[in-house]
Amino acid sequence: MVATWIIGIIVAVVILFVIYIYNSLIKLKVRVKNAWSQIDVQLKRRYDLIPNLVNAVKGYMKHEKTVLEEVTKARTSLMSGSKETQAEASNQITEALKSIFAVAENYPDLKASENFKQLQEELSGTESKIAYARQFYNDSVMAFNEAIQVFPKNMFAKMFGFKQEEFFGAEGKERENVEVKF
Repeated sequence: MVATWIIGIIVAVVILFVIYIYNSLIKLKVRVKNAWSQIDVQLKRRYDLIPNLVNAVKGYMKHEKTVLEEVTKARTSLMSGSKETQAEASNQITEALKSIFAVAENYPDLKASENFKQLQEELSGTESKIAYARQFYNDSVMAFNEAIQVFPKNMFAKMFGFKQEEFFGAEGKERENVEVKF
């Protein structure tokens, strides 16, 4: 009778332990998805701001057509595809926007335009939010990947089919030193 109670208690503790580990892994997995979703929200905001910026700049930059085409092309690929495709498109847009702002330096009337200034400030704020969202995503991925690799969670992670998530990383071009010319 006592042995039955002890076995029952041990089984209950083991079941509760497995439930606890499973739920903690699910919470971390959901946090990773939420973090990616936050990046998506900011990319969508940037996606919506870009046409306004391009239109504000278009009249001043007729001969800078390739820069505007790069932005439009990258913007189109931003909202479709896998995480990797979106990350690559996001990096391309960042580079193209740097070009637009660099070219804008050659147009004093454009720089003085209130519309352009406001769009530039909003885009700059959005870029900061994207950077923060990327950092939050990578922190969430790190916590999740760490959890599924440490004992005893790693045994249950394999059993339940949890796999590591990819970090949001910089492309090769973004790792190079930035050349500033005056």
